[in-house]
Amino acid sequence: MTTTPVPPCSLVIPAYNEEKRILLFFDSIARFDGELIVVCDGTDRTAEIVDAVAARRPDLQIRCLRYNHRLGKGGGVIAGLREARAPLVGYVDADGSTGMAEMLRLFAALSHADGAIGSRWVDGSTLTVQQGFMRRLESRGFNLLIRLLFGLSFHDTQCGAKVFTKTAVDTVLPRMVSQGFEFDVELLWRLKNAGFRVDEIPIEWQNKGDSRVQKRDMLRMLTGLFRIRFFGGTA
Repeated sequence: MTTTPVPPCSLVIPAYNEEKRILLFFDSIARFDGELIVVCDGTDRTAEIVDAVAARRPDLQIRCLRYNHRLGKGGGVIAGLREARAPLVGYVDADGSTGMAEMLRLFAALSHADGAIGSRWVDGSTLTVQQGFMRRLESRGFNLLIRLLFGLSFHDTQCGAKVFTKTAVDTVLPRMVSQGFEFDVELLWRLKNAGFRVDEIPIEWQNKGDSRVQKRDMLRMLTGLFRIRFFGGTA
């Protein structure tokens, strides 16, 4: 009986209606020895494109998870992390703002930490194409609020490049309640409360535009974060 070897790392790519960008994401990958788990919960051709890439790129271990209903950013990441088989896991945005070389550098940082998150706002980071002024202002204001509410010391909780040991993720995942963009904050908060060490790593990042976070999403994020912080996510 042939068994599939356990990959060294699993990388989740939430891909809600990403048919215009997912091909460029895969084309940018020269090599990756782990498994790539693409979570498709939209209504476009993303899953078909992923299947086509998997067929012509036998050098990559690609798994496509399909859902006929919207999971949300957090829900998509959770679905992928639950399916991950490797001892090291992570997730990255499908827009290609973070290159695979940077993700491998984050995975390497797990040799001395339970988690490593990419940061655009610490010394050593490189932003080859920056966000607009208003987006940067919103990001800084959001980060200040997160520090006050959750006592997190991170400068950038929302960068879509994060990796962890599977042990740490499996410990806190059953307690997670977030399904939206506030997922990142809750995950880091629960890891901190569980005693896990997460390092913030300067990263090379390029703004690709077409942000999926809209004004209404920001309001939902704030509402969800207050609910998590003061009511455990149940109110």
